[in-house]
Amino acid sequence: MDWRDEGILLSMRPHGETSAIIEVLTAGHGRHMGVVRGGASRRMAAMLQPGTGLTLDWRARLDEHIGSFTVEPLKSRAHLLADRLALAGLMAVCALLHEAVPEREPHPALWQRTLGLMDALGLEGWTAAYLRWELCLLEEIGFGLDLSTCAVTGATEGLAYVSPKSGRAVTAAGAGDWADRLIALPEGLGDEGPMGPGAVLMGLRLTGFFLDRELRPVLHDRPLPEARSRLVDLIARSV
Repeated sequence: MDWRDEGILLSMRPHGETSAIIEVLTAGHGRHMGVVRGGASRRMAAMLQPGTGLTLDWRARLDEHIGSFTVEPLKSRAHLLADRLALAGLMAVCALLHEAVPEREPHPALWQRTLGLMDALGLEGWTAAYLRWELCLLEEIGFGLDLSTCAVTGATEGLAYVSPKSGRAVTAAGAGDWADRLIALPEGLGDEGPMGPGAVLMGLRLTGFFLDRELRPVLHDRPLPEARSRLVDLIARSV
């Protein structure tokens, strides 16, 4: 069994004296793990950092085996080490992918969104891209939010809340006396335009509610990864 693909490294841990086990998100094979021979060496360890783009050759005797990777670097993202906020964003992405995405299940839309986000980290407005990445993640795990029309009135303008039950948007008029039971929807989340830190933070509270609810069974009632909480805290300090 063998294949060749492009991937983004999510994590690496030592395996034996000289090898390492890496976890990657790939374009065509989803989240995948494998052994890298010599991966614990100083030369390889410098390359096998979270966020690094890789060309991967995977081989195993049987498909269900963990298999081994031969890796070649495609894109280093070591520059993010000097940007505390961008590094927190990178680690939040890696942690959520590890917890939320089933192993060896392709997610082409999520791959494209993740690749775009990795290239945007550290650039102006990247926190809005991260927030929309979480929306994509929710879609891929089976609970996409419907932010197109009001669930009550059918209106497409003035959307102000999201129902915690259905994940559908609601206008202020449609919410009525139920507004205090709904989750605030920041303006602009449903498109691809810029968003300020306050709006991003509001959006992260929204996506965090649904991610927590949907991943609770997977996480065995543990909270969302600490890496995400760290990112939210850093964004909150800039508001």
